[in-house]
Amino acid sequence: MIRLLLATGIASLVSLVGTKLLITALTRRKIAQPIHEDVPEGHIVKVGTPTMGGLAIVAGCVVGYIVSDAYDGVFTWTGIISVLAIAGAGVVGFLDDWIKIRNERNLGLSKRAKMLGLLTVAVGFAVLMVWRTNVHTTISFTQWNDIGWNLGKVGWCVWAVLLIAASSNAVNLTDGLDGLAAGSAALVFGAYVVIGYWIFRHPGVYGINVGLDLAVVAAAMMGACAGFLWWNAAPARIFMGDTGSLAIGTALATLALSSSTALLLPIVGLLFVVETASVILQVASFRATKGKRRIFRMAPIHHHFELIGWPETTVIIRMWMVTAACTLTGLGLFYREFIRSGGLG
Repeated sequence: MIRLLLATGIASLVSLVGTKLLITALTRRKIAQPIHEDVPEGHIVKVGTPTMGGLAIVAGCVVGYIVSDAYDGVFTWTGIISVLAIAGAGVVGFLDDWIKIRNERNLGLSKRAKMLGLLTVAVGFAVLMVWRTNVHTTISFTQWNDIGWNLGKVGWCVWAVLLIAASSNAVNLTDGLDGLAAGSAALVFGAYVVIGYWIFRHPGVYGINVGLDLAVVAAAMMGACAGFLWWNAAPARIFMGDTGSLAIGTALATLALSSSTALLLPIVGLLFVVETASVILQVASFRATKGKRRIFRMAPIHHHFELIGWPETTVIIRMWMVTAACTLTGLGLFYREFIRSGGLG
C-alpha cells in the first residue's frame, strides 16, 4: 500500500509542478496549439494555449514508478517494459506536436509516420513481454483462462499491437475538450489500481505474480493525470497534445494486456470506445451518402453535444460521470468473475 501511495503522490506532484513550469516556458516562447478549423466556434478563444503538456504526465509516471519501486528495491520486467512503452508513445506524440507548432498548422506527422512510430513502440512492448516475462498469451476478460483462446506468442504480439494502436488513437480522439481525456483517464487508471492490487492479493487465482507493480504503474498514471488536470481543467491553461493522449492510450492497453483483462478495457474505458465509434460512423455515413448526410452534427461526439447547446463544462462533467459508472461496472464484473472462479473458496 505504501508503494501505491508513493507512486500516486510523487507522480501527482511532479505532474502538477512540471505542468506549471511547462506553461511558463511555453508561453514565454509563444509555443501554442494550432486550433483545427473543423471545431465549434467556441474553441477559437483557445488559440494561443500552450500544448505538449503530456510531457509532464509522462515525467510524472516515470518518476512516480521509479521512486515507488526503489522504496522496496523491487522492479519487475513487466513494470519496466510498460513504462518504457508509455514513454515511447509520448515521444511519438511529442514529435507530432512539435511539427504542428513548427509549421503553425494542426497537421503534424503524416498518418503513415505516426502509425509507424506507434507500431514500433507496440511491437517493442509485445516482443519484450513474451521474451522477458511470463505474460499469458490468451485473449481474456478478467482472467487469463476465462475464455481460453490461446494465441501463442506470435498471435499475442499481433493482438497487443492492435490493442495499443486502437487504445492510443481512441484517447487521441477523445482529447478535444478541456480536461475530458485527463479526467476520464484518471478514473480508468483508478480502476486498474484496484485490479492490479487485487491480483497481487490473489496471485494463485490469476496466475500473475506482478500484480503490485501493475498497480504501481496505474497509480503513477492516475496521479500524473490528476496533477495535470489542475491546469488542464476548463478553462485549460495548457493542452496535453498527442504527447499525452498517445502515452495515456498506450498505458491503458499495456495494463490491460499485462493483467489479462483486455476485453474488460472496453467496458471501463467505454467513453473512449464511443468517441471512436462516433468518428467511424460519421465518416462511413458521409462517404456512403456522398457528403449529403451526417449522423452527428460534428464528430467526435463531444462536439455534437456542444453544437446541440450543452456548455463545454456540462459535456465534460457528464462524460466523467459516465466514465465513473463504467469503471464501477467493470470492477463489479471483475469481482463477479473472481467469485465465480471460486476465488473465495
